[in-house]
Amino acid sequence: MSTARSNSDLDRSEWAAMNTAPSSPLEELVAFERMLADLSARMANVLADRVEPEIQIAQVTLRQFLGFDRSTFAEFQDDSLVVVSSSAIDGVDATPLGPLPAQLDWFTAKLRAGETLVVRDPADDLPPEAVGEAEYCRRTGLRSHLSIPLRIGGRVIGAIAFAAFRETRNWPDDLIARVMLVGEVFAHAIARKREHEKLLAAMAEIRLLKDRLERENSYLKQAVQVRPPQGLMSRSARFLSVVEEIKQVAQTSSTVLLLGETGSGKEVLAQAIHDSSAQKDRAMIKVNCAALPASLIESELFGREKGAFTGALARQAGRFEIADGSTIFLDEVGELPLELQPKLLRVLQEGEFERLGGNKTIKVDARVIAATNRPLEQAVSEGRFRQDLFYRLNVFPIEVPPLRERREDIPFLAWTFVKEFGNSMGKPIEEIAEESMDALREYLWPGNIRELRNVIERAMILSRGPKLYVKLSSAALRPVAVRVTAGSLDEAELTIIRQAVEQCNWRIRGTNGAAALLNMKPTTLESRIKKLGLTPKH
Repeated sequence: MSTARSNSDLDRSEWAAMNTAPSSPLEELVAFERMLADLSARMANVLADRVEPEIQIAQVTLRQFLGFDRSTFAEFQDDSLVVVSSSAIDGVDATPLGPLPAQLDWFTAKLRAGETLVVRDPADDLPPEAVGEAEYCRRTGLRSHLSIPLRIGGRVIGAIAFAAFRETRNWPDDLIARVMLVGEVFAHAIARKREHEKLLAAMAEIRLLKDRLERENSYLKQAVQVRPPQGLMSRSARFLSVVEEIKQVAQTSSTVLLLGETGSGKEVLAQAIHDSSAQKDRAMIKVNCAALPASLIESELFGREKGAFTGALARQAGRFEIADGSTIFLDEVGELPLELQPKLLRVLQEGEFERLGGNKTIKVDARVIAATNRPLEQAVSEGRFRQDLFYRLNVFPIEVPPLRERREDIPFLAWTFVKEFGNSMGKPIEEIAEESMDALREYLWPGNIRELRNVIERAMILSRGPKLYVKLSSAALRPVAVRVTAGSLDEAELTIIRQAVEQCNWRIRGTNGAAALLNMKPTTLESRIKKLGLTPKH
């Protein structure tokens, strides 16, 4: 800092020595030309961050050379005339830096229009409409004033002004011409600086976009990708109504909540919504809230700063930050820890959050599609899910039917998976055995489409000819298969639950229990057993 001050002092002394008061008009002209040449050379090579200080130094010398009391340089920024630098003699206040007061609107408008303002005596030269300007002259004691607009490429970019407070001054044409030359040097220096700032801003934007692209590429490489959707063709009236709802909501930015059992195709439907939306050119970011440890889910969703916790060796962008301008899919959102739910609510309401360990607010514009296989209303009543968050997510709920309720689609889906695996395994299949297709239709599919795909994949691995045989009985725990042909819904439910509990030897809980077999919560199954009056046979 001391070096910079000494350089400035040296500059001032050099300029003052070089431009001592001349003794004749010719000497005065030669001295001014020499000063202008030196000024042009200095300003042409000045660094961008030194433009304003150099203008300040030049203003001091110019003011002293021409015998003015104050010199001011201002720049138009948006709708305001902003003072960039100002120099004044002892006893006279320099013009405050920043936007000119609003009451000087007549003065500002004249300069913006490109008019040179020459005021020898404010009482005589200011028009009646210059009320604020007249008051300013009375308040500050200003006796004479000259303001010259500065142009770059035909556009007025600012002004240079000189003022006299001790005496009234004349403004001859040759003096105005000289001042205009100096002002042009200032204007070109400021214009170069502004272009440099635009370049730096553009480079920063490029770096930001580059970083975002790298984050997206990193995410896409690390994320477990589900195979591309096979389309939303269906013969099920219920599923076709779901497809119609998807078409209607896809073109909006509304939050969507997909409700359905595990494996029923919620992620495929979320991808279909994204692919039909205005954000389709960007990747949809996927997060499985149930697959992330509670200790890491906040940093995964919202990012972290370096040192936010042990092992956080670098700053990391979260999934919401990566999804800015795109779609984020929150699968199993019902598993989100209660303490983290207010942060998700804030993103949905305000579109902003802070990284873990940081205090900088980050703005994002990401569409949210959430999915759950749990009844969120029940979680709200049990205090495990915030009611306000539920209402924010439940803007456009879509019920995704399980596979057992769209049995018309089982042959079509089976053949879709057969063709997929046939291409990848090099096994052309011409026919699915009739008894196998019947078994597929009758099976309850507690794992839904995901389970169907796994069953077909296994069958394709074992296949040795053009005809495919599917053996459902090979599973360690055979799910219940019931074809309801008559009777009430309660009777069908009674039959299904009885077969399940008997098959599991009345074991309800655990991985081999009837609740897991039926994809139900143990407490719900126990309640249904009690309601139906089922008891073990002796």
